[in-house]
Amino acid sequence: MRIETVAKSDEIKAVRGVVQAYVEAARTGDAGTLENLFHPQALMTGHIRDRLLLGTPAPFFAAVRAAPAPAASGEAYRAEIVNVEVAGSVASVTLKERHYLGTNFTDFFHLLRLDGEWRIVSKTFDPS
Repeated sequence: MRIETVAKSDEIKAVRGVVQAYVEAARTGDAGTLENLFHPQALMTGHIRDRLLLGTPAPFFAAVRAAPAPAASGEAYRAEIVNVEVAGSVASVTLKERHYLGTNFTDFFHLLRLDGEWRIVSKTFDPS
């Protein structure tokens, strides 16, 4: 039983690491790292200013490249992982972002472990 608990703890730590890398890449405007964290067939869905965005994360990557990064602009960006669930090779993470490109967001990430590596396969978000 103890080995199982340690293994799950390691998986939770690995999943948290992916989302922490997402936070750091968002803070510094590193679109290349963001792209590497997402699976090539990932989906991104949510609302921005009453407009539904439904598709790939490519527009998000473009926005990150075009906007001044919070680390450079002085924007008071902060993010907190508020929940992590792991079940075998799938995981779900809730992230609260504050002051990201002028907006607060609640993000729901779904990750999949492929070939021993966790990748984001979907992000659903809403300004909150």
